[in-house]
Amino acid sequence: MKIKLEHFEILKAALVPLDTAARRAQYRAGAFPRAQHVKDLDKRYRWDLLNMQPALLRWVCDEIYTYADDAHIDTALRAIVPALGEQA
Repeated sequence: MKIKLEHFEILKAALVPLDTAARRAQYRAGAFPRAQHVKDLDKRYRWDLLNMQPALLRWVCDEIYTYADDAHIDTALRAIVPALGEQA
């Protein structure tokens, strides 16, 4: 993973509290905007969690995007957010 460990820990601390059983159930049920267009539900869920905190998203843009791209960030998000079929 290309994300720096300190940045990974910041992402983890911010995203783990958002990954709730209720939110997981909502996504599994397709109860979110434009659900009918989603091809990869797990990816959509992880990125939606990141987008729920505008300040965190700005920080990612300012800090992580200076040395990493979407694929690297998604690898970090996959390590933090279990697949929807798994327990949070």
